[in-house]
Amino acid sequence: MRHYRFLILSAALFFSSSLFAQQKNYSGTVLDSNGEPIIGATVKIPGSSTGVVTDLDGHFTISVNPGTKLEVSYIGMKSRSLTADDNMRITLQDDAQTLKDVVVIGYGVQKKSVVTASIAKIDADDLAGTAPMRMDNALKGLASGVTVTSSSGQPGAASQIRIRGIGTINDSDPLFIVDGMPIEGGLDYVNPSDIQSIEVLKDAASGAIYGTRAANGVVLVTTKQGVKGKTVVNYNMSYGWQNPWKHRDVLNATEYAVMMNEGLVNAGQAPKYSDPYSYGKGTDWQDQVFNDNAPIVNHEVNVSGASDKMRYYLSMGYYHQDGIVGGNYGRSNYRRLTLRSNTTYNVFDDSKDREWLNKLDLTINMSYARVKSTSIDANSQWGSVLGSALYLSPILTPTVSGDAAAAQASLYGADHMLYDAGGNMYTVPSSSYQEMNNPLALLSLPGDQNWSHKFVGNFSGDLNIGYGFKYKLSYSYDMSFWGDDGYTPLFYLSGNNKADITNAHSSSDRGREWQIENTLSWDKTFGNHHINAVAGQSALENKGYDLYGMLQYLKDMNKPYMNNTSALQSEGQMAASGGPTYTHTLSSYFFRASYDYSERYMAQFTVRRDGSSRFGANHKYGTFPSFSLGWNVVNEPYLKVPDWLNNMKIRFSWGKNGNENIGDFTYAAWTASGYNAIIGRNNTAINGVQAGAIPNPNLKWEESEQTDIGLDLGFFNSALTFTADWYKKKTNGMIISVPIPNYVGSAYPLGNIGDMTNEGVEFELGYKWHISDANFQVKGNASYLHNKLVKLGTSDINYDSMQSTGTITRASVGLPFPYFYGYKTDGIFQNMDEVRAYKNASGKMIQPNAVPGDVRFVDVDGDGSITAADRTKIGKGMPDWTFGFNFNAEWKGFDLMVFLQGTVGNDIFDATRRTDVQPANLPSYMLNRWTGEGTSNKYPRFVIGDGTNWQSSDLYITDGSYLRLKNIQLGYTLPQKLTNKFMVNRLRVFVAADNLVTFTKYAGYDPEISSGGTSLGVDYGVYPQSRTFSVGFNLNL
Repeated sequence: MRHYRFLILSAALFFSSSLFAQQKNYSGTVLDSNGEPIIGATVKIPGSSTGVVTDLDGHFTISVNPGTKLEVSYIGMKSRSLTADDNMRITLQDDAQTLKDVVVIGYGVQKKSVVTASIAKIDADDLAGTAPMRMDNALKGLASGVTVTSSSGQPGAASQIRIRGIGTINDSDPLFIVDGMPIEGGLDYVNPSDIQSIEVLKDAASGAIYGTRAANGVVLVTTKQGVKGKTVVNYNMSYGWQNPWKHRDVLNATEYAVMMNEGLVNAGQAPKYSDPYSYGKGTDWQDQVFNDNAPIVNHEVNVSGASDKMRYYLSMGYYHQDGIVGGNYGRSNYRRLTLRSNTTYNVFDDSKDREWLNKLDLTINMSYARVKSTSIDANSQWGSVLGSALYLSPILTPTVSGDAAAAQASLYGADHMLYDAGGNMYTVPSSSYQEMNNPLALLSLPGDQNWSHKFVGNFSGDLNIGYGFKYKLSYSYDMSFWGDDGYTPLFYLSGNNKADITNAHSSSDRGREWQIENTLSWDKTFGNHHINAVAGQSALENKGYDLYGMLQYLKDMNKPYMNNTSALQSEGQMAASGGPTYTHTLSSYFFRASYDYSERYMAQFTVRRDGSSRFGANHKYGTFPSFSLGWNVVNEPYLKVPDWLNNMKIRFSWGKNGNENIGDFTYAAWTASGYNAIIGRNNTAINGVQAGAIPNPNLKWEESEQTDIGLDLGFFNSALTFTADWYKKKTNGMIISVPIPNYVGSAYPLGNIGDMTNEGVEFELGYKWHISDANFQVKGNASYLHNKLVKLGTSDINYDSMQSTGTITRASVGLPFPYFYGYKTDGIFQNMDEVRAYKNASGKMIQPNAVPGDVRFVDVDGDGSITAADRTKIGKGMPDWTFGFNFNAEWKGFDLMVFLQGTVGNDIFDATRRTDVQPANLPSYMLNRWTGEGTSNKYPRFVIGDGTNWQSSDLYITDGSYLRLKNIQLGYTLPQKLTNKFMVNRLRVFVAADNLVTFTKYAGYDPEISSGGTSLGVDYGVYPQSRTFSVGFNLNL
C-alpha cells in the first residue's frame, strides 16, 4: 500500500513540476508610431484575466507558457495579436477609426453602431480642411440638415445657423454646449483648432435630454484633451491676403449722365447734363472703398500629453483680420487672443484591487478669450459704406479743392469738414442723396472700439462607484464682459448725418452664468444584453448688467476721453444709465435609458422636466419625452447578408422639445409712464403710470414635436457609407402678440397662438479608396427642406422693409416663413394697344394710367384692378436644398483638400436700388431698359423717382442659388528623415484659397446673405465675403 502511495505522490510532483517548468517570463516594450513608449498599454492572454500593464518606459514582463498568444491593446490604437517571444518590441498604430466610431451625445457617448437618433458628427480632420475662423462657421457645408449663412464678410461676423429649417417666428438659434456648458453669445471665444469634434443633435430624440432649449437643435462641442505618450508641441501659422471676389456692375459717369437725362425727360423735366460723353469713366466708388490685399494672420501653439495620473492640453491662439471694407481706415478690424487649459487628474485608481469606489478623476477645463474689434454697418439701407458706394454719382469726386472746397466749408462749416490723409477735403453730396453719404468720409470718422473678455470654466469629478455605476458632479461658469469706447467729433456728412457737439461715450456690459449638475450613470452587459442609463439634475442661473455714460464738449480732440470734457450736468450735457438687465434661471431633472441586444436591436427612452423663470406662474414647468428604436439588419443571424454589405441600420425616433428663447419676464406687465391726470380745483397735474400690457400667466414654452426615420448603410468594410433621414417637425404654440381691442389701451399681450411645420430629407455619402500608395476620400451631403406657417393666430406679420417700396418680407398662414412680399409682373407694355387690351371682366382697363414701357402687374386677386391686395409671395430666402462636398487626397507627402458648398431653390431680394434717392447711380442692367417697342420685356422705361414701376415686385427678385469653392488647400509634409535632424517630428507647408470661385446668377456682392434675425436673402448692399489666398505651415515637435 505504501508503495502505491509513493508512486502516486512521485507522479503528481513530477507533473506539477513539469507544468511549472513550462511557465516563462517574457519581456518587451510597447511603442507608438513615433517610437515613443506607451504608458498603460495592456498585455494579456485573449479571453482570460491574465495580463499586465506597461510601465513609464513602456516595458512589461508577463509569465506565460511558450507559444502563448498575446493581445496588446491601448485606447485609441489598433490592438495587436502576437506570440510570446523574448525581447519583444511592439509598435501600435493610431486607430483613428475607433475614435470616429464614438459619438458624443448629451451626458455621455455612444458607439455609432447603436445610435438610434439623427446625429451628425464633424471631427477635427473635417475642420482642418475648411479652416473656419469661428466655431459657428465650422458647420458650413459639413452636415446635412444644417443651414449656415454668414451674416456678412466683416471680420468677426457671426453666422446664422438653422437646424432643419426655421423652427419659430421668434429665436430659431440652436443651443450650443461646449464641454457640457451651455453658451449664450460670444461663440467666437473657442478657437476652432481646439475642437476635437462637433456633434449636431438634429432630431427630437437626441436633443430631448436638453428639454426646453432643444427645439431648434443642439450643437455639442468637445475640445481636445491630451493623449498618453510624450509631450507634443504643435505650432501652426498662416498669413493671407484678402480681396473682394467681385464688384457690382454699375454705370460709369458717361452712362450715368445719359440715363439721368433720359429719366428726367421721361418725368417731364429738363435734362441736366449738356454733354454726357465728356465725363468719361468718372469715379469708381467701389474701387475707392475696397481695401485690396487686406491681411489676415493666424498663430496657434498647443502643448499636450498624458501620463498615468494626468492628461493635459494647453493652447494659445492669436487671430488678426483687417476688413476688405474699412480695414485700412481702422473701421473694420478684428483681433482675438484665446487661451485654453484642459486638464484631467487621476486622484486614485484602485480598479485592480477592488470593485467599488475604485477610481476618481478630476477634470478642469478653463478658457479665456479677449476680442478687440471695430465694425461698420454690414447690410443696411440707411447710408452704409457699401450702400453709399453704389448710390453716389460717378460724376462726383471723392474730394474737392480750391473754390469748391471753400464754398463747401462756407456752407456747412469749416470746422465740420472731414479730410483725407493728404489733407484734401471730402466731398459732401447734396441733400437729395438723403441717407447716402460720401463713403470715404464715413470711413474717416472714428469708429467705436469694441472689446470683450470671456472666461469659461468647467470643473467636474468622475467617481467610479463600481458594479457599472458612475457618479459625476460638475460646476461650470461663464463670465463675460463687453462694451465699447468712442467719441464723436464735429462733422457734416449730410443734413441727417452730422454732429454739432463733440462727445465721448462708453458702455460696459457684463453677464454671469453658472450651472451645476449631478449625474448618475449605469452601464452593464448581461450576455448579449447591454443597458446604459443616466439620471441627473441641473440648475442654471444667468444674470446681466449694463452701464453707459456720455459727456459732451471734448477739450482736446487728441485726448478724446470722458475725463477730458467740460460737460455740465446742469445743462444736460451728461447722460448715464445702468443696472441689472435680466435674470434667467432654469431647474431640471432628466433621465435616459438605452438598451441593445447584441448590437442588433436598440431602444432608447429619454425624459426631461424643466422649470424656467421665463414663463408664467401656471406653466413654469414642462415635461419633454422622446423614444427611439433601431435595427441592425446585418447582425441578424438568420439573414444571409452579402460580404460587400457590412452595415444596414434602420432608425425611428419621436420626441418633443421646448423653446424658451423668448426673453425674460415676457409673461409679465411692465409699468408705462406718461399717463398723467389733472386733479382738483387747481388743475394739479399728477404723474401716473399704468400696466404697459396685459400679463399672461398662462404663457408657456413653444413645443417642437418631431418624427424621424433613418437608414444607415455601409459597403465594402465601410469604405462606402450612405445615410438617409426623413423628418417632420411641427412647432406648436409659437409666442406671438395676441390682438385685443384698441379701447383696452394697452400693448398686445403675448400668447401661444402660432404653429409651423418643417419637413425634409437628408443624405450623406462617403467613399474611401486607394490607388497604389495614393489615398483618396470623398464626402458629400445634401438636404431638402419644406417650411410652412400653419397657424398664426393673428393677421399677417410684416418684417423687412425698403424705403419707398414698403414691406418686402412677411409671414402668412400656408406659406414659407418668411417670404418675399410684393407684386407679380407679366412683362412690359410695348404699346398703347397692349395697355388698352389689358382689361378686366367688365371690359375696363386694369392699368388705365399705364403707358408703353410700364410694367404689366398681375391682378392676383382678380378684382379687375391693381391694388395692394394683389401683393403676394414672390420668392423666399430659405433654400430648398443645401449641400456640401469634400475631397481629400494624399500621396508621398502631398495632400490636397477641396471643399465646395452651396444652395439651390432660394431667392434674393436685391434692395440696393431706392427710387426715392433720385440722383442715385444705377445698376448696369438698367441699360437694358425699355426704350421703344420690342427693346425689353423685363425692365421698364427709366423715369426719375418712379414709384410705380419699381414698387416691391418680382423685378427685385433674383435666383440666389450658388455653388462656391469654399476652400482648397495643397500641402506637403517634409520627409521625417530630414526634419528629425532638426529635432522636428513633422513639418507641413501649405498654400490655400478661400472663396476662390462662386457660380451664381446673382449680380450682387454675395449670394450668401443673412439679413436679420428671421430673414434670409435681403440685400441692402451686404458686406461680401473675401477671396483669400494664404500660406502657412504646421510644425510638430
